[in-house]
Amino acid sequence: MTELSYRPMLESDLEQVLSIECAAFSHPWTPGIFLDCVRSGYECWLLFHGNQQVGHSVLSAAGDESHLLNITIKPEHQGFGFGAALLAFIIERARQRKAEVTFLEVRASNEAAARLYERFGFNEIGRRRNYYPAAGGREDALVMAYSLID
Repeated sequence: MTELSYRPMLESDLEQVLSIECAAFSHPWTPGIFLDCVRSGYECWLLFHGNQQVGHSVLSAAGDESHLLNITIKPEHQGFGFGAALLAFIIERARQRKAEVTFLEVRASNEAAARLYERFGFNEIGRRRNYYPAAGGREDALVMAYSLID
């Protein structure tokens, strides 16, 4: 896939980030969550296809562990490999931060995302009951891990 580029998320990007976040999720992150992540020095990145922002990601890395907190692709750009490209990029950022493992949670109902993570090499290591808010109450999260040690 050509014409992909990445750049760090800035506070001034939050309006567009929130637009994508709200289009992609029934229970999106709030502006305050993104602001805290940017200000805390997390790995907050934007994905561009040409000059159009099509996604974003947030990774927390400390010590030998990292946690993929958010990865979002505009709904109309899903299914074309953008998520896989952003995942590969953010995992490389985790490696650069000397992380040995990356963890994530994904909604149990988000089968497309879970399949992407499995194809990438993530393994399900557990389940968090009632972790996510959902239309009918709460939804479980699958906990997945990916070893960054070759």
